[in-house]
Amino acid sequence: MRILYISDVFFPRVNGVSTSLQTFWRELQRLGHDIQIIAPDYGQDLGDDPCLMRIPSRVVMFDPEDRMMHKRRILDLTGELRRRDFDVIHIQTPFVAHYAGVSLARILNVPRLETYHTFFEEYLFHYVPFLPRSWLRYAARRFSRTQCNAVDSVVVPSTAMRDILAGYGVTTPMEVLPTGIQLEKFEGGDGARFRAAHHIPHDRPLLLHVGRVAFEKNISFLLRMLKHVKAKIADVLFVIAGEGPATAKLRCETQALGMDGHVLFVGNMNRDTELLDCYRAAEVKVFASRTETQGLVLLEAMALGVPVVSTAVMGTKDVLRPGCGAEVVEENEHDFAAAVVRVLDDPGLALRLGEAGREYVKSWSAPVMARRMVDLYQQVVEMHREQPLSSTQDAGQ
Repeated sequence: MRILYISDVFFPRVNGVSTSLQTFWRELQRLGHDIQIIAPDYGQDLGDDPCLMRIPSRVVMFDPEDRMMHKRRILDLTGELRRRDFDVIHIQTPFVAHYAGVSLARILNVPRLETYHTFFEEYLFHYVPFLPRSWLRYAARRFSRTQCNAVDSVVVPSTAMRDILAGYGVTTPMEVLPTGIQLEKFEGGDGARFRAAHHIPHDRPLLLHVGRVAFEKNISFLLRMLKHVKAKIADVLFVIAGEGPATAKLRCETQALGMDGHVLFVGNMNRDTELLDCYRAAEVKVFASRTETQGLVLLEAMALGVPVVSTAVMGTKDVLRPGCGAEVVEENEHDFAAAVVRVLDDPGLALRLGEAGREYVKSWSAPVMARRMVDLYQQVVEMHREQPLSSTQDAGQ
């Protein structure tokens, strides 16, 4: 098949959307499909693959990590894209990419899908704090409903997200299809090398959080929880790997809690080398996001045999199974800390969780998910041939 992806984010911007898009891109290519990606230009010479078209973009006012593409520059590619004779357009994000993708699909007369990656309702207030939360929730729900009803099919990474969108009034067919994990990329790694690079003693208990350092990740809760762990294990260290808008606030919270010597911010890491070392250095991966639509980092930790202690909210409900590589707990500082201490104090439990996680994560492999995605594309193409887009759907432009 010939598939066109359009996204408002991609590497070097590090987040779950970039990871998901890259994973499906690589796996679909391996299956013999022709992939083209349209994504922002971040002003860096990245030596990009010819399958990737970078669009001139400007900095986003409230989020300097991101870029906003120029829709007109995307539509200027219409002639070239028409010659490629795409079978389907798959939109990845709800901003310029959505509106450009909807327009291109109409012009090229091809079906359009959209993946709903982000649970906007639960975190917009962190970024627009001057507006009432009730207003933001209403706007997020209406925005999501309108966009999802403007495409032929919506891909959601979890059953929880599907149910929420149905509650918003989304009537477009939805397919629960999470991003798979490329298991071959999560082998090796040297925990001793990571510890040496950051001057961490080889026997110091290490907790790890990997992911974008954003308000919606609920890392503040993990810092408060850490105090209870420290009361039992005095030399515990919490490593936060990633970058994002909440970093400065979390550093201040760390100081306010008197935990300066027990929290280490290491920023973004190379996913093929440093990040593997970082995972391998950890005794426990901790996670407490309330808005996660899937939780790929949990699967990454399991693939490397790192025990997980996490809440199970939204998309992580689908990922986590008690005993299958994880201790699943409620969002309670004392209960969460008790679970962490239990794993740190019991090497046998940690080993059993690590081995169970390695086995469990095989069912989430990227090739399995890619084949399911191809099946969905074929269904949508057939549906489009039988029943072209309605004028109601086109209202989402």
